[in-house]
Amino acid sequence: MEPTAERVRENLREVRDRMAAAAARSGRAADAVRLVAVTKTVGVDTIRTLLATGERDLGENRPQQLRDRAAALAGEPIAWHFVGRLQRNKVKYVVPTAALIHSVDSAALAEALSQRAAREGCRARCLLEVNTSGEASKGGVRPEEVAALAAAAAALPGIDLAGLMTMAPIVEDAEAARPVFAALREALERVNREAVLARPLAELSMGMTQDYEVAIEEGATLVRVGTALFR
Repeated sequence: MEPTAERVRENLREVRDRMAAAAARSGRAADAVRLVAVTKTVGVDTIRTLLATGERDLGENRPQQLRDRAAALAGEPIAWHFVGRLQRNKVKYVVPTAALIHSVDSAALAEALSQRAAREGCRARCLLEVNTSGEASKGGVRPEEVAALAAAAAALPGIDLAGLMTMAPIVEDAEAARPVFAALREALERVNREAVLARPLAELSMGMTQDYEVAIEEGATLVRVGTALFR
């Protein structure tokens, strides 16, 4: 059962308030951090409730569902984010629909996105996924590999490399995720020092319902929240 429209609005207000407080604790303005509302578990009517509040950044983690949602809501002012693992044979569902692809984890995937962007006559704006937790179950390249991948991806035609993303372990105490987020911030700084890029990377996509406030304190510019909005 989906939450009522009023419950969604209340949840969104609470999340935004907590985001603003976390940004203030890190010495940043509230608008330095964007909320990506992960809508994979809710229907189109609930998405329309979000849109009515001014929320525009929506995230999906399944390629075909992203395609279908974008078609169902064609004409709405939505910036779609693809936040799940992406296989090369499914990039056709994501390019050119997604305004930002969060989970590029290999040179081969970057090349597939580049080729699809050329075919579609568009550009693919991407983040590199980095495994800063060390968990084998998590996707992403190792932190020591990301500068080389950034240089390779940024050199591909049709690829706009914007930053990095990570997934923290699911933990009861959000503080336990802080080193994972700090490591991504440090990886971004290292990439900007070591990789030869046309412009510095700026985006850090990190933090979900259980730990987005800690992620913001560590420098997140994008947080991916679903459960806190729709419970």
